[in-house]
Amino acid sequence: MAATPLSSSSSCTSTNPGFDCVSKTLKDSFLTKKPSIIRLPKEKSQISCELRGFGDHRRWNTDYGSQIDHLNIIQSSSALPMAANAALDSLPKNSKKVCLFYCAETKALAERVAAESDAIELRSITWRTFEDGFPNLFITNAHGIRGQHVAFLASFSSPGVIFEQLSVIYALPKLFVSSFTLVLPFFPTGTSERMEEEGDVATAFTLARILSNIPISRGGPTSLVIFDIHALQERFYFGDNILPYFESGVPLLKNRLQQLPDSDNISIAFPDDGAWKRFHRQLQHFPTIVCNKVREDDQRIVRLKEGDPRGRHVVIVDDLVQSGGTLIECQKMLAAHGASKISAYVTHGIFPNRSWERFQHDSGGSPDNGLAYFWITDSCPLTVKEVKNRRPFEVLSLAGSIAAALKI
Repeated sequence: MAATPLSSSSSCTSTNPGFDCVSKTLKDSFLTKKPSIIRLPKEKSQISCELRGFGDHRRWNTDYGSQIDHLNIIQSSSALPMAANAALDSLPKNSKKVCLFYCAETKALAERVAAESDAIELRSITWRTFEDGFPNLFITNAHGIRGQHVAFLASFSSPGVIFEQLSVIYALPKLFVSSFTLVLPFFPTGTSERMEEEGDVATAFTLARILSNIPISRGGPTSLVIFDIHALQERFYFGDNILPYFESGVPLLKNRLQQLPDSDNISIAFPDDGAWKRFHRQLQHFPTIVCNKVREDDQRIVRLKEGDPRGRHVVIVDDLVQSGGTLIECQKMLAAHGASKISAYVTHGIFPNRSWERFQHDSGGSPDNGLAYFWITDSCPLTVKEVKNRRPFEVLSLAGSIAAALKI
């Protein structure tokens, strides 16, 4: 590696006055990649040269006679002091390159992530099964990822796909990769994080422990990227061999709200205290409405706890939706209290048994019967396929946020 004039300097003197004409040539061209040819007078003389840089000085003399009329100076890395090499190594380098693997469900999202950055390269896995139904998997070009930063984009949409993906997740760090990152946008057992009576099984803890035992790569523990996990205290379920990195999809919502024509008339509603605790700091610049869920017999009733929805475009915000019962009750209550328009946002649209069909579109004037917008992210790929181009649903992609997380 060649140094630059900012990194070091050189000076030369000669016992022959005729050498003055070439002194500057030596000084300017010494620290270049190409050899410098310096023409010298025919008389015998001596050149004294000194290289100064980074606290280390190098001096040398050379004689030339009438039979030598030029001197070649070739720059090589060995001519630089060790401190100079260290300084050059510390210069800014190219952005982090990442090899991104994916499962069948996350292929479309992985392609969007790769489109966000030239530093992210998609790699493929062959997903097959044996006759008995167990996975028959193959990581393409496994030797080619040695020493590379590697990531896997997972989707644990059902228990049936978790085992095959875990098999790949456990294999990738052992292929001598420089680092390994697991991107799991939706942590599926997050709602089963506590025990209400003896005998309950907190499956959130079970999955966290499984992920905590992913083999360590050459770069250390696995990084785990999750968006809007249901309960923040679940970070303590993970062991020391994994580094949970919690992201949020709410910034995508904020950007989208700014694009609406009535962006100055928006209020944020939280369906319960848990949602308020989770998201109110990210949305503190909007007027806030807090609801409260109560049970009467077998019914779940949503009541207004604080805030005023009258004449406002109210956006209900929560981390996930399953059947949608609570969200619909919240919608009806807000409409009864005078909201002019109602929309909803959840990071994870799970919608088992096609429960998304319960949500109708309000084209204007009927907030008690439908939603103006229902924003979800693409954390649940199967849902995205079902609601695509179906109003009131609109998908906000996590691709940019994932690409940014992979560069850390």
